[in-house]
Amino acid sequence: MALIDVVEDDESIRELVLYALDSSGFEARGFERSREFWQSLSQTAPDLVILDIMLPGEDGLSILSKLRRDARRRDTPVILLTAKSAEYDKVKGLDLGADDYVTKPFGVMELISRVRALLRRAGRQSSGRALALGPVTLDEERHIVTSGGEEVSLTHKEFELLAFLLKNAGIVLTRDRLMSSVWGFDFEGESRTIDMHIRTLRQKLGKGGAIIRTVRGVGYKAGDQ
Repeated sequence: MALIDVVEDDESIRELVLYALDSSGFEARGFERSREFWQSLSQTAPDLVILDIMLPGEDGLSILSKLRRDARRRDTPVILLTAKSAEYDKVKGLDLGADDYVTKPFGVMELISRVRALLRRAGRQSSGRALALGPVTLDEERHIVTSGGEEVSLTHKEFELLAFLLKNAGIVLTRDRLMSSVWGFDFEGESRTIDMHIRTLRQKLGKGGAIIRTVRGVGYKAGDQ
């Protein structure tokens, strides 16, 4: 039985989500503030976290950032709960490594569906092999990227995006496919989000960034062929 943590300060929303999760066969724990969540996390790690962005004290984006910097927690799936008008928070959350987001107000069945889909994706095992193209090497097992022999620090989503490009080297990938394959859902701001991540990836890879090529009017590919 999957264990899911819900960090949400609105009691009515928190209790509704916990009830829906319990009724759907999950084990769920609710937390009003980050302090309670961190205390629980030190004892038992959840299989997935549902995280409200607007929290008193430490907000959801700060919690997400800490999770992604922790080698033990960085692969824990995270679904953000966001305000309808907060597009910046959605983009920022995705950049920090959120796996999905749900906009308030939301239907509980939609949330449960996203939870199940994300847990299925998270169950996929890494191949454990190193991927290499030109001066760039990506080690999935150790979660390390190097460019020209120098280690490169990437966010969670930048790492996943680069891995997907390398696994499909030579294949032109549309923005829609990149968004659905790496983030696992359609995001209405996908074009801007993908372009932003590609631009950052190229910058961080230095000369190795040249392996990521733009195919005008279509998308991107890794490699020249």
